Amino acid sequence: MAPRNTQALGKAARHAAILEALSTDPTVRISTLAEDFGVSTETVRRDIEALSARGVVRRTYGGASVSHPASQPRLSEREQLLVAERSRIGHAAAALVEEGMVVMLDAGSTTTHFARALAARGIRATLLTNSLDAALAAGVSDALRVLVAPGELSAVERGLYGPETAAFLRRFHVDMSVIGASGLTEEGPCEAESRAAWVKRAMLERAPRRLLLVDSSKFGRVFLEQICPPEQITDLVTEAHPPVPLAAALGRHGLRLIVSDL
Repeated sequence: MAPRNTQALGKAARHAAILEALSTDPTVRISTLAEDFGVSTETVRRDIEALSARGVVRRTYGGASVSHPASQPRLSEREQLLVAERSRIGHAAAALVEEGMVVMLDAGSTTTHFARALAARGIRATLLTNSLDAALAAGVSDALRVLVAPGELSAVERGLYGPETAAFLRRFHVDMSVIGASGLTEEGPCEAESRAAWVKRAMLERAPRRLLLVDSSKFGRVFLEQICPPEQITDLVTEAHPPVPLAAALGRHGLRLIVSDL
């Protein structure tokens, strides 16, 4: 934990500091955090409750611990979080699609925002996706041709997964693949569910330009399975600048950083 601040940190800064502390220590104490932040223990308790509601940490007696790497909140819960931030990310990424492009898009809350933003642009393009939500969002535009991958339905994630999904995706040549992730570290994006990671890899294989859409709550978070090394991603689209060590590591691999406007 960093030395005690002479001034109390704001909420966003406290949340980031809690996650940073958990990246090096599996548990943190409320009393210690309150002293380091210069705030009351009740304030830190509310911070931990907010982070726990987002699935970022687990509440423990007197503190917090890292969340399990193989679990994350359901899609219905994730899509209620950071809505404005994820919408900004979706719009920034959709602005990169050019007329006539063929795009692959995986299932997730942020990627669905991308589909909505792409439909709103009204440009002619082709979208291949394993996401039911993204397919329906994109389908409102007469200009978009939408192809839905086959596979085994996950009602919880509202997506299709499995060998048939990957085989279908590998049939196509595309201009751009757009994926989300459960977390992002210096080793690259990672995912809580293996079946989702397999689909993302199949999409990344097919495109010369490969976009990763993640909000800042994913920075530094470690989950079960590594999707790919950072050099396999060409663009990182987010709503806030990553911490300096993460940004520097990703920059060394040539990732273009796109931070959405307010």
